[in-house]
Amino acid sequence: MKLSRPVSWFLLAFGVWSWVIWVTFVKNLWQDASGLAFDDAGDPTAYFWVHLLLAVTSLLLGTAVGVIGFRGVRALRRDRE
Repeated sequence: MKLSRPVSWFLLAFGVWSWVIWVTFVKNLWQDASGLAFDDAGDPTAYFWVHLLLAVTSLLLGTAVGVIGFRGVRALRRDRE
């Protein structure tokens, strides 16, 4: 299956965007001072673990989508040559 140029670039951009957003989210989660992510003793709460799992899953899916987009862009450039 061949992807069109706009679709390939969109998927690649989506993968990069996922990394930017979710890495920022994890940094903010790790530095949370509101008491949601860590209890008074400094131990992670259920909120922390659920959101960390959400971020890791999103990073994995974003990576997969980005790789598909990258391969599509690379295939289009190879066909052009």
